[in-house]
Amino acid sequence: MKNIIAGTAGHIDHGKSSLIRALTGIDTDRLEEEKRRGISIDIGFAHLTLPPFHFGFVDVPGHERFVRNMLAGIGGIDMVLLVIAADESIKPQTREHFEICRLLEIPRGIVVLTKSDLVDQELLTLVRLEAEEFVAGSFLQGAPVVPVSSATGAGLDELKAALRDVAARVPGRSAAGLFRLPIDRAFTMSGFGAVVTGTLQSGSVRVEDEVDLHPLGRRLRVRGLQVHGSAVERADAGQRTAINLAGIDAHELKRGMVLASAGSLAPSSVIDAQVQMLPGAPKLKHRGPVHFHAAAAETVAEVRILGGDFVRLLLRDPMVLLPGDRFILRQFSPVVTIGGGAVVDNSPPVQVRSAAAGARAQRMLSASFQERVRLLVEEQPYGCSAEELIRRTGALELAGSGWHISEQRLQQWRTAAETVLREFHAANPLQPGLNREELRTRILPSEAPAFLWERVLGGAPSIVSEGDVLRLVTHRVQLKSEEDDAACRMEKLFRDSGLAVPAVNEVLAASGIETARARALLQMLQKQRRLVRVSNDLYFHADALDLLRSLLAQRKGARFGVAEFKDWTGVSRKYAIPLLEYLDRERVTRREGNERLIL
Repeated sequence: MKNIIAGTAGHIDHGKSSLIRALTGIDTDRLEEEKRRGISIDIGFAHLTLPPFHFGFVDVPGHERFVRNMLAGIGGIDMVLLVIAADESIKPQTREHFEICRLLEIPRGIVVLTKSDLVDQELLTLVRLEAEEFVAGSFLQGAPVVPVSSATGAGLDELKAALRDVAARVPGRSAAGLFRLPIDRAFTMSGFGAVVTGTLQSGSVRVEDEVDLHPLGRRLRVRGLQVHGSAVERADAGQRTAINLAGIDAHELKRGMVLASAGSLAPSSVIDAQVQMLPGAPKLKHRGPVHFHAAAAETVAEVRILGGDFVRLLLRDPMVLLPGDRFILRQFSPVVTIGGGAVVDNSPPVQVRSAAAGARAQRMLSASFQERVRLLVEEQPYGCSAEELIRRTGALELAGSGWHISEQRLQQWRTAAETVLREFHAANPLQPGLNREELRTRILPSEAPAFLWERVLGGAPSIVSEGDVLRLVTHRVQLKSEEDDAACRMEKLFRDSGLAVPAVNEVLAASGIETARARALLQMLQKQRRLVRVSNDLYFHADALDLLRSLLAQRKGARFGVAEFKDWTGVSRKYAIPLLEYLDRERVTRREGNERLIL
């Protein structure tokens, strides 16, 4: 069956609760004070099956003192029953509730003329005309106007038919999205523990799911579920849902908190929004306070005017909000409804001038989903994760999409890396290239995620990686004739000396060219693996070390000391100790006390 959430709206004592009781047989006035005083103080709930629809009714109080409770119940409904008593017609709370419904952009509804048995046909016709004139030009223009009597039952069948007709035009909600349920009631049920109720805004939830409680940030487990009083294994978007929670006491829960998919959302303290003020309402004041209501939550917010109809709201208490969420603004004092609007961004950049922030909000509002994601990604210096984008958009389809960063920014870093390498090659023609990590620190700040460097290099065909060295693909070490001769002389000195190699300074001096170029040649020979650096000032020819490995391989498994090693190789202690430490590092030998084992 298709689930429909319908809410009541209207002036106090116009028969909202009696209407719901007559329709469903359920008394929504659950509090003792409500029964004693004969008025609704808090929101109440009922349900009714009219195949192929299952209706959940949210009955809200009409008295102006309880409008905050009314706001907690009216958010997230599919249709409204605007209740007008035939013997009183339109009254102050009729107007305020109706304006709240308009500001929340409730899309459809029915005008219900209650207490029709208390007036004659002529007066009933007059009230009908007044109601039609009242809703003209609004979302209720052309909506069914149904006279009923909760006392006699007259008109209830016509109202049920109208409910079916309007419900048929309600688009279905997807259960595939992000689970989000604003809590409108919390209590303890004997034998079960903490229970919360609310209208499931989006997604679905199952028994044993883990969910997050915001703004506390607590991870909880769903112990049990009920929909319209019946135990279920799963609840879907659009259903009035009761959730039995494990891991928390009921006194820690309160109206306005939100349950959401584990790890998906985060509370916001600053939002950018588009607002609509009611005719005749006072203008919002820059840095002035207002009462802010969204779903079942309320707090005080400080207003920052951004220009046009855009504002920034600094929330005293963080709330879970997503772009598109509707809200109501009430004047700080006296507390009356003055306007409402929609969230544009739930985490805008704070260090932005008002004019620029207003222009940004306008871009965000008019952007397609793909454009919004692109704008959010481009605002972050190093891109952002899929998890962050879900928190900013509520789009669960982004899950698992990895790290998002603009190709333009990656290309900027690639161009910068190419420039650094080009300059390095020009200044150091004998060097094969720059160390990979050194080049990264010149291009990306330390706070950038390390994996971004691989994304930069992966899309840079002009940059070649050779081990830990990076170079431009066009770079080749081109030796001049005197440099080629010097490199040959230096290599020959090391090759001819075997394991009793000369000091580096001696080799540089014997190269026949200036020291700086000779040292660059030495590093080149090392990069080419013709020379091996064993210690700070000892280089050996690769052939000499290969012979040493062969010598030791013939004695595999043998144990020996420094003296024996000197005898085998004919070198002094000056060379023996560094060579043995090198062999240990290369795992040719292993030191065991004063001896070594040939592996």
